[in-house]
Amino acid sequence: MIEATLLQPNQTVELLIVRKLTLLLLGFLASGVTALPATAQQIDNTLILPDAQPGECYAKVITPPQFEITSEEVVIQEAAERIETIEAEYNEVETTLVIVEASEALVVEEAVFSTEAEQVEIRPAEKLWTSTIGNVAIPASPDALAQIASSGVELDSVAADSCFTEYVVEAQYETRTEQVLVREASETITVVPAQFETVQERMEVKQASTEVVDVPAVYRTETESVLVEPSRNVWQHCGLVERTDTTAGEIMCLVKVPERFETLTKTVLDQPATTKTISIPAVYRTFEVQRMVEPAREVREDVPAEYQTVSKRVKVADPVFFWLAKDAEAQENAKPTGRVICLEEQPAEFVAIERQVLETPATTVASAVPPTYETVVVAELVSPASERRIAIPARTRTVTSRVETASGQLEWRQVLCETNMTPDLVVSIQQALRREGFNPGPVDGIVGRTTLDAMERFQSENSLGRGGITYESLELLKVQTASL
Repeated sequence: MIEATLLQPNQTVELLIVRKLTLLLLGFLASGVTALPATAQQIDNTLILPDAQPGECYAKVITPPQFEITSEEVVIQEAAERIETIEAEYNEVETTLVIVEASEALVVEEAVFSTEAEQVEIRPAEKLWTSTIGNVAIPASPDALAQIASSGVELDSVAADSCFTEYVVEAQYETRTEQVLVREASETITVVPAQFETVQERMEVKQASTEVVDVPAVYRTETESVLVEPSRNVWQHCGLVERTDTTAGEIMCLVKVPERFETLTKTVLDQPATTKTISIPAVYRTFEVQRMVEPAREVREDVPAEYQTVSKRVKVADPVFFWLAKDAEAQENAKPTGRVICLEEQPAEFVAIERQVLETPATTVASAVPPTYETVVVAELVSPASERRIAIPARTRTVTSRVETASGQLEWRQVLCETNMTPDLVVSIQQALRREGFNPGPVDGIVGRTTLDAMERFQSENSLGRGGITYESLELLKVQTASL
């Protein structure tokens, strides 16, 4: 058995030998040779990082395996027997059956309760600081109480129904003049356009080439037991029992699919296909070309800066807030803000409730219930059921099977990422996916989970590498980027 083995990055020569052996094995499978029971392996070409340029992004991409479709006659139903049953025969007899056994009936005597009255305190007595602005009273904030305390008031010794008023001494300002730059110094540029002349130029638009014409192969038909689908290892999506911080990207598992054999009538290559080559001459066209006689140039002139004199109002002192007792007099330049804080005393609140007290618990009284009988008809077996067998011939049909000709691969592919993707390009990708029948969600220029799922479905149905937004996928979608 020839098997591809994953090697370390420093084993370059051994890796090339293994890849050549793998390609040789795939050639045997494609030509119909079944003497070697090959086991297809997933080839990992991502052990060495790609030779990239700054600004380029690459991702690991899964390329699905390639299959060859063959048609053969398959027995879909082997020769068998059809069995017809002959029902059993019965006689009917009457018998007495107990349908309800003797039992006891229980009668419930409900519990007896008495009512007691009780006073329950629902709100205790308390002192509360309230803030009044106009006719609205709300709880006073801790900041306001701290300002009253900083004004020299001992809050713990304040009597109930005492009130305090807030005053403010407004901020002080003065007017100053200043020169302000309204337009910086700059340059004016006058462009003198370039001068061109028109000339005729003959150009090759299509190079000479050759065309290869296929000569079909000749086959013969043989009937034998063949390998329809060899065992192979396939990468599939899977989840983790426990996710860690080092897990990134898609989670893939390598799953072994067992081989499958069938007895088939297959077509064997008798004479391989060949080709013949036809020469195609080059194609030329004549164009009118604009040749530059004198390049464009610029003329620059200096423009001085412009200033404007403005008056500014500058604050020289911040406003000052303080609190005084409600009846105290403030200094002349102080004004009340309208905020008043008072200490109110609220009495406790009670509610009357009625409580149900159990005097006599609930009990049950039992009484006998006699059984119930019914006469039923019973079927007794006279002769058992039997069978009759009828032969059914085998059935066949033509089926199509797949034979793996190339293993799936893991390889680096250039993809779009945050460094080279614009919202306009994302909109073009979403519009192309929707045009091809793959719903990317809203066309909003944002790469979300729905857009990535639509791209992966498009790649799977077109046998493209999966693992991100690759340039190969954009080329098939006919989406133009700066790199295509």
